[in-house]
Amino acid sequence: MSPFVPGTSVRIEGRPGGPLAGLTFAAKDLFDVAGHPTGGGNPDWARQNPIPTRHAWAVQALLDAGCTLVGKTITDEVSLGILGENAFEGTPENPAAPGHVPGGSSSGSASAVAAGMCDTALGTDTGGSVRVPASFCGLYGIRPTHGRLDLTGMLPQAPTSDTTGWFARDAATFARVSAVLLREAIAPALPGRLVIATDAFGFADPATSAALQPMLDRLKRIIPDRREDIMAPPGLSAWSRAQRTLQPVEAWETFRPWVERDNPRFAFNVARGLVLGATMPEAERGWAALVRREARGRLAHLLPAGTVLAIPTTPFPAPPTGMPLPELEGVRAAINVLCAHGGLAGHPQVSIPGALVEGRPVGLSLLAARGADALLVATALALENA
Repeated sequence: MSPFVPGTSVRIEGRPGGPLAGLTFAAKDLFDVAGHPTGGGNPDWARQNPIPTRHAWAVQALLDAGCTLVGKTITDEVSLGILGENAFEGTPENPAAPGHVPGGSSSGSASAVAAGMCDTALGTDTGGSVRVPASFCGLYGIRPTHGRLDLTGMLPQAPTSDTTGWFARDAATFARVSAVLLREAIAPALPGRLVIATDAFGFADPATSAALQPMLDRLKRIIPDRREDIMAPPGLSAWSRAQRTLQPVEAWETFRPWVERDNPRFAFNVARGLVLGATMPEAERGWAALVRREARGRLAHLLPAGTVLAIPTTPFPAPPTGMPLPELEGVRAAINVLCAHGGLAGHPQVSIPGALVEGRPVGLSLLAARGADALLVATALALENA
């Protein structure tokens, strides 16, 4: 299925002569494009909310840099998903693994880039929505430092975790786009130390960890100072539970006025997530807030300036499309275990392609200190050149 929102046609030329002149991009349907409805992956959102009159900050930044917008892409409903399946608009194809999910909620953006329909695409990442599709579709993808980019004109979900991210097929394009959106040159400097998260690699399926080993070996050659450590001493699943407590609560707070005013339609699993957030006990919220504080302290300790942490982006490659709901619950839970740290601690993370499991892509992720986004992009570029 096409990655673009059904029934829409959007093309806006980029500014001539900009640093991204000649490149094209797509925007997830959570980003405002002036004169076009922001659908959010739900048939009632666009109908019940006004058409934007200004571009989202990220859209405007790419247009100003010379990149041409070629369309708006499908998203999981109001970004409440991790696999990329949308009951109303359909599931975009995963060109790198036909018959398997593209990953969500930035599913259409990843699909469009992987299919060569555009050079880069905007996504959002709250609980893994850029990192997961980057892994499943064999792309470069970034979740920037939380709070670094202007999110004006981007439909929010859980503001303490929300970020804007982007995809590219190759490291050179990824670096060009990153320099524009990060507003920082991608210097050729490399990290001084590599830390390998043994608990994260231990959690991933054995075939995935084995497939990523050659990429780790190449990293070790360009970053000779390395060691192994545990990312989450309380357990990665404890971090995941905390994020899966905090994120639904915030999502409910975000969408509650709309739900109570307009009674919109939702797919069952999306409605269930909102109900979960609405009914979360206060004791659970308090526990999760303490775990977030702990996770932030742990990653700050592991990631001083000049250090990167390596983990598998996802614990396995893309599962097949159309799985029954009971089976999906376990798949989503496992994916969240390797993604929860993003929303909890807000560190930048880049997913790098280069490994296959039974012909399907899996990504290797690097994390760094808050604000060290450009260092991760430079490392991805060096790894591809290696």
